[in-house]
Amino acid sequence: MILEKIEELTKEQGISITSLEKKLSFGNGTIRNWGKCSPSIEKLKKVADYFGVSIEYFLE
Repeated sequence: MILEKIEELTKEQGISITSLEKKLSFGNGTIRNWGKCSPSIEKLKKVADYFGVSIEYFLE
């Protein structure tokens, strides 16, 4: 669910998940792994701040 919402946001912004990871100084594949395991609150907050949404947006 979180990964799908991030994929939607990156598509709307015209960026790749890989480039988002680089911009946020995440390791390669970090966000893709969120399809299998939950992210830390700190990393999810960085993504939320980048897109100007709340953490709750990803959890709805």
